[in-house]
Amino acid sequence: PGAHQEYAESDWSEDSWSDYGSRGKGGSALGRIVPSGNMLFPDIFHTDHLFFYERFRTYQDYILADCKASEVKQFIAEYLEKVLEPSGWQAIWRTDVFDVVVRVVDVDYSSLKAVVELSEPFLCESQDSSFTLECMQELLELKEYQILLQELWVVFDESGEFDQTALAIEHVRFFYRCIWRTWDEEEEDDFDYFVRCVEPRLRLHYDILEHRVPSGLVADYQSLLSQCEELYAKFLHVRNSISTSDSDSEVENVSMVEGLKLYEKVEHLKQKLKLIENPLLRYVFGYQKYGSLQAKGQRAMGAKVTHVVSLTMMTSLLRLLMRDKFCSESCEEVQLQFHNDPLTAVNACYEGDTVIICPGHYVVDGVFCIADSIEVEGYGLPDDIVIEKQGKGDNFFDCTGANVRISGLKLVQHDAVEGILNVHHGKTTLENCVLQCETTGITVRMSAELLMKNSDLYGAKGAGVEIYPGSTCTLLHNGIHHCKEGILIKNFLDEHYDVPKITMMNNVIHNNEGYGVVLVRPVTPSEVKDATAQTTQDENVKTEENEFREFLMMGLFCMTVVTFFPALFPALGNAQPPQSGDETACGEGTGQEQQPQCVTDELELYERAEIAGQIEGNRELANELGATSAKKSKRHKKRLSELGITEADDNLMSQDMFISVEGNQFKWNGKGSFGIFVF
Repeated sequence: PGAHQEYAESDWSEDSWSDYGSRGKGGSALGRIVPSGNMLFPDIFHTDHLFFYERFRTYQDYILADCKASEVKQFIAEYLEKVLEPSGWQAIWRTDVFDVVVRVVDVDYSSLKAVVELSEPFLCESQDSSFTLECMQELLELKEYQILLQELWVVFDESGEFDQTALAIEHVRFFYRCIWRTWDEEEEDDFDYFVRCVEPRLRLHYDILEHRVPSGLVADYQSLLSQCEELYAKFLHVRNSISTSDSDSEVENVSMVEGLKLYEKVEHLKQKLKLIENPLLRYVFGYQKYGSLQAKGQRAMGAKVTHVVSLTMMTSLLRLLMRDKFCSESCEEVQLQFHNDPLTAVNACYEGDTVIICPGHYVVDGVFCIADSIEVEGYGLPDDIVIEKQGKGDNFFDCTGANVRISGLKLVQHDAVEGILNVHHGKTTLENCVLQCETTGITVRMSAELLMKNSDLYGAKGAGVEIYPGSTCTLLHNGIHHCKEGILIKNFLDEHYDVPKITMMNNVIHNNEGYGVVLVRPVTPSEVKDATAQTTQDENVKTEENEFREFLMMGLFCMTVVTFFPALFPALGNAQPPQSGDETACGEGTGQEQQPQCVTDELELYERAEIAGQIEGNRELANELGATSAKKSKRHKKRLSELGITEADDNLMSQDMFISVEGNQFKWNGKGSFGIFVF
């Protein structure tokens, strides 16, 4: 660790990368690690613990630079030729079957291979005893004594002479294991390979290592990657079989059709992988992590239980509960269960149960997975009933029940990967709650419904509320503030997604870093055409705008001078026509007793402007969402027309987004009330 810290703070903080190691110093700057297994094996360099910025800088500045996808191997070979020792070092050749110590006698940079020979004494470890000295010699002869560099782990050398060699091989090994894809060579060369592929994949790798990506999304990514590699291998096989055949037979035609189908599937999977690799679009397609979570349903006899949670149950508290919660006019018998942990109480619930949480600070280490229709309510003020998440984890509250109600609680989240509340299915009502977030706030997935009212949400490093396509979200009288974005609406014109139904009334959305409300949607071809035309038009009017702006600035300057320094321009001052009433006082500014009236008028003007801005923010949001909905409806009608359906039922055609945006206040948001993110 000390050597690693010195490496991070000194070598990489200066422009001395090429001098890394012991050249000009004494000894190796890298750590050593003892290989597992054979105790006779020599130690190797410890190089697989590099930081993100170390790999990032090396790939960007020293290996790949601005190369194209087709030039990757060439650029790597040129890099290795500069930093790799061509001979005189030992390494452990590792495969899935055996490990063996070899000595490098030469390097073929163009093929990224090393020419090796077995070391003396012969050291080998395998799953069985069949790999003898003679067998390994025969295997090396078949390989012409050439081994891929990425299969070699450099043996530790205290002199530091081979530090750069060990690091260079580590960078190559990491690249081909974690960054490179077999289909990358077919990427278009019009794009910078590092920017398009290396950087997003490298960031995703370290986001996963640092637990910033939900485990479910990681599993989805690995599954998609495996599927894509398998389908791409099949596609290559089919394509090669077609290219080697000269006959125009029926079999070849069938192969061409099969190849096209495989190609479309591969492209579809590649797009999904790119979405996950992109940190901005990573959560666009929400995965159903708890889709298989089964509800318990009702108890055998249909009984319903009220679960009471309290750190310490006192008789005074019990009397208050009996008076406020259980002594109703019906005087029905209520079955009670007592808990000292809210997570245990929720896990014990069946359909129709109620959880009452008494005042206290509860620290939980786990996820609230609510699959049944239950109520979780706090007995008292939200600030007195705090549930705090302890330890790292993906989620805090996950709701899949048909009708879940949460009220009167304060939820505090730490070290999270996902949002504080995820509504995957069904309807969740959140009332009179305080949510102190860590990453994103509340996420409303496709086909889910959220009713949030009289609640306060803050602190999200992402969006306070994320609304997915096909969902229903009603926000009434809430405060959403001090988040990166206030509300993020994900709406797609693709026919696979229904538009969300949104109601926003009397919310206060303020002090967010970005926009109060932001809409995420794909760019349309018409917008691309309009953007091109607009660019040309902007260039034509740019000169006129600059001249007009200079004219206004000069006019404002002259008005300011005449107003505040009338003595300098007596002729202009006397030429002003006399005004009457308050306007004269404000214009001349000569009477001290009249200055408060000027300030009052300015405040009134400011308040009017602010109110007008709030109204405009609500109108702008409603208009944009309505326009997006109209575009989807138009596409839907066109698709029906192409299918030969000329008359459709009004209910079928009414796919417009249900919009009700009234009385919301947007204040002090960094980028404004409403914005659009187009991808």
